[in-house]
Amino acid sequence: MSPPLVAEKGSHHSTPLIGLAELMTRVFKGENLTVTGKDLLARSHQNDPHALLDLSILLQLQHQKVTALALQNEALQQQQIFSLTSDKIDNPIKLLAIYTSGDLMTNTPLEFVAEGAGFSLQMLYIAKDLPVITQIPEHDIAIIALSELDRNLEALALVEQLLPRLNQPILNMPAKIKGLARDQISQTLQNLDGIEIPPTNRQSRQQLLSENTWCFPLIIRPIDSHAGVDLAKIEDAQQLQSYLSHCAATQFFTAPFVDYKCADGLYKKYRIMFVNGEAFIAHMAISEHWMIHYLNAGMLDSAAKRFTEAQVMGNFEYDFGKRHQRAFKQLTAAVGLDYFGIDCAETADGKLLIFETCAALNIHAMDCEITFPYKKAQMQKIFDAFQQMLIDKITGAKAI
Repeated sequence: MSPPLVAEKGSHHSTPLIGLAELMTRVFKGENLTVTGKDLLARSHQNDPHALLDLSILLQLQHQKVTALALQNEALQQQQIFSLTSDKIDNPIKLLAIYTSGDLMTNTPLEFVAEGAGFSLQMLYIAKDLPVITQIPEHDIAIIALSELDRNLEALALVEQLLPRLNQPILNMPAKIKGLARDQISQTLQNLDGIEIPPTNRQSRQQLLSENTWCFPLIIRPIDSHAGVDLAKIEDAQQLQSYLSHCAATQFFTAPFVDYKCADGLYKKYRIMFVNGEAFIAHMAISEHWMIHYLNAGMLDSAAKRFTEAQVMGNFEYDFGKRHQRAFKQLTAAVGLDYFGIDCAETADGKLLIFETCAALNIHAMDCEITFPYKKAQMQKIFDAFQQMLIDKITGAKAI
């Protein structure tokens, strides 16, 4: 017997949700959101769940996480179903995204994809501490949109209980998402032809302090950390001791460092998205430092770097994509998800070097079209492929 679904409290009449895509875009472009923030705050005092959720997003973007998550919880205690409709609705598809409570790293940010592709997005939040849902929103297809973080394991278990009650096609099954944990996926992808992924281990603080057979250099990060938070390259035992004395985490991932510096002395990191088995490049960051994030790689300041990225994007299917075609095929078969992404590079001997395989990587079309004239068309390819995947899955299910 299936357990009861978690229930949404009554319906609320409020101003429509602004949503992550619009709020992040406005922050990204440097817009002054003081007036918007004041309006959301005023409406939140009237127990408007849309305002509470939007204000939570805005505060997270302003690095006020504790307050933001408290407001999110207040919103979700009132209402667990939220809707976003793109201004450019090209088709009537309604995608139901199953989310859980948490910060911006917790769920797959599908709002950008929905905005770019032009379908309706219904968001259903479930979590152990949320009220019971009596009704599933009307939808044509569903996607489990939680990340593989350890803190999501309990919510993913709740989602698995929900699956029998979803009577439409479902993308990204929970068991496959769980398999993307850094230690698990490193084991899954070991020894695949054309792929190199450093073996990753979970270790407690005590294990790290007592271990004396390290092979340096190694990469260390707290479990569930992203975006380079407390990520470090450790060169020796003394540096490891220093790292642990400054980092409060109790559980860590460790892996050997692989030097992926190119012949020109620069590091190049690629974000590749996989939609229904097909690979698309989302960006390529170039840096003088091994720890690359697109925003700290100096892409905005270097026309030469942007020119290289534009060339890689334009030639992707004939160059990088063709070179790693077999690796991509093995990767998608091993991962088993309809939609996911990787951050990767290339080794000196031409293998695909995978840093992260994730169900919740962000892709967007926020970049300035004057500075990055090549990016919008590339991102639109991904959005269109996602929409076509929805159409194909829905059509295939009806044909059975």
